[in-house]
Amino acid sequence: MALLEGRDLNVHYGALAALDNVSVAIEAGEFVSVIGPNGAGKTTLVNVLTGLQMPDTGTVSFAGRNITGVSAQQLATLGLARSFQLIAIFPELTVLETLLAAVVSRQRKGGRLLASLQRDRAANREAEEVAVLFGLDANLHTKAGNLSQGDKKILDVASAFALHPQVILLDEPTSGVSTRDKHRIMEILVSASQQIGIRTTLQVEHDMDIVFAYSDRIIAMHEGRVLFDGTPAAIQRDEDVVARVMGHKEIFTTFRRQP
Repeated sequence: MALLEGRDLNVHYGALAALDNVSVAIEAGEFVSVIGPNGAGKTTLVNVLTGLQMPDTGTVSFAGRNITGVSAQQLATLGLARSFQLIAIFPELTVLETLLAAVVSRQRKGGRLLASLQRDRAANREAEEVAVLFGLDANLHTKAGNLSQGDKKILDVASAFALHPQVILLDEPTSGVSTRDKHRIMEILVSASQQIGIRTTLQVEHDMDIVFAYSDRIIAMHEGRVLFDGTPAAIQRDEDVVARVMGHKEIFTTFRRQP
């Protein structure tokens, strides 16, 4: 049984089919990347899987439970988290406060005042440990808005990781940062996943070096449909898929992680 599954998903905006009878299944322990040109339906798919958008028809299940229509906040408590949620909500908080919010959210203490949270030694200690894990400990008291773009992305991901989900969904975790920062973010993400015990990742990503270096499986979308679902090696051999998804035929270069 798939850990996260969308079945026969349809989303229409008038005559436009953002998702056209899409079915995807993510198994426990996989790192899956969703790729495709702008307008392919990638973000809509992730929005539906994470409870931010209801499909017109179709179902979403998580760990065997029908979660269609369940809110993103409820899904986070069930073990399904999306990277951008907390930093988008609390842009004026410091790094420590943002991570505290995630820790406390997981502990279901959301009704407490932030001033009280800062006196909660256990929560503070855990938030600081997450900051160290993601290399943010030197910026604990820096506002998120004052971080570099690369560190904002890392805080974004760290906030979701602090929820200790079973599945983490990343929406372009390396967009808008330098090549050096892209690989730094991904290496931190992989290391943190191993240390926290998060085994399953679904990401939307445009950078093909990142996609091919880290993915176990690739789902390629085009005009609201799944055009390809398979291994990185298999998609490189399919020139038609490459041409339709990327707009031209090429063999993708890869960035190899150091063991």
